Amino acid sequence: MAGRFITFEGVEGSGKTTQIRLAGEFLRARGLAVVTTQEPGGTPLGERIREILLNSGGVDISGEAELLLFAAARAQHVDTVIRPALEQGRVVLCDRFSDATIAYQAYGRGLPLEPVRGICRFASRGLVPHLTLLFDLPVEAGLERAFRRIAGREGGLREDRFEREHLDFHRRIREGYLAIARQEPGRVRVLDASQGIEPTREAVQSVLSAFLGV
Repeated sequence: MAGRFITFEGVEGSGKTTQIRLAGEFLRARGLAVVTTQEPGGTPLGERIREILLNSGGVDISGEAELLLFAAARAQHVDTVIRPALEQGRVVLCDRFSDATIAYQAYGRGLPLEPVRGICRFASRGLVPHLTLLFDLPVEAGLERAFRRIAGREGGLREDRFEREHLDFHRRIREGYLAIARQEPGRVRVLDASQGIEPTREAVQSVLSAFLGV
């Protein structure tokens, strides 16, 4: 089977990180070669950029600089991890990709949409996911989950810079994601992430089974 690129997207606290782990286990149990990765991150350079972007209390970052840092991490990620895995016929599951940049930096930050899209195309060398799972829920519920997770984390960096943004910022992000889903219904599947881990896991497995034929 040719490689397949599947992305997991959603607002803060949507549960996508848990679901991508469960999806990887599900697909590996069915004999598929799976690579699970994340953005920003996935490479040594990407992890360094992640430390800058996601942790509050660091340097101030303008919207434009933030956009370009995400793009730099993505360019390295696509070149050294994602494309090689796809060329080997693997299934790549990625926690966030270009849709996140459009939702967060264009809709959330208010940067011009078309230049943001152009930078995404440049950084990814035109790579578009074959399937995107969008985990949707009200932002208030997602943020409540996210802050519980952050409070329970022991040691290390908090990665709470985006969670601490104004509520309207998160609402614009959700609107951006849903706009993308309306524009590309063939690629983006919207899943109700308010229903808890197990029902969401079952929904994810149903979509993946149909898409990959497993």
